[in-house]
Amino acid sequence: MFSLSMAGAVRAEPENSGLWEDLRSGRAVALMRHALAPGTGDPPNFKLGDCSTQRTLSEEGRQQARALGDLFRRNGIARAEVRSSRWCRCLETAELLDLGDVTKAPFLDSFFAERAKQADQTEAAKAAIHAHLEQGDGPLVLVTHQVNITALSGVYPASGEIVLLSLDPDGSALNVAGRLRQDF
Repeated sequence: MFSLSMAGAVRAEPENSGLWEDLRSGRAVALMRHALAPGTGDPPNFKLGDCSTQRTLSEEGRQQARALGDLFRRNGIARAEVRSSRWCRCLETAELLDLGDVTKAPFLDSFFAERAKQADQTEAAKAAIHAHLEQGDGPLVLVTHQVNITALSGVYPASGEIVLLSLDPDGSALNVAGRLRQDF
């Protein structure tokens, strides 16, 4: 089990060079809430893999996702390992970032309607983040949902907001290294 420390939490502007350098080098991981998708949760009879049954990105959300991809590129990240929840709004956000191939990661799926899944998914996400940070192998972007990010970090992110996680000095806990967002 991995723990989380908030000791390093800071509010950051998008051009914060230290945070971007940490992300570029693999010393931090980007947890990103999907772009704007009006509403809350999913409609009744929601089906994974059928976007017509889900809450999806608005046109403004699509523009936001593209702008966030541009923000990554302006800060020296043209390619990244990108993993996403299997929900359509997350997959579309991840694809519109245009940072590389998108891998579906069930541990990033929303547990908004199934809170019993929170503990197992959160531990799986922490393990994946911890493993990536130990390797320090370039940027990793995880596109997920508010409930997942809050469970991992204690932060309630806005749509399209990025919460950066890093390891504490002894490598045993995840820290909130900062928050990045593009004003729209």
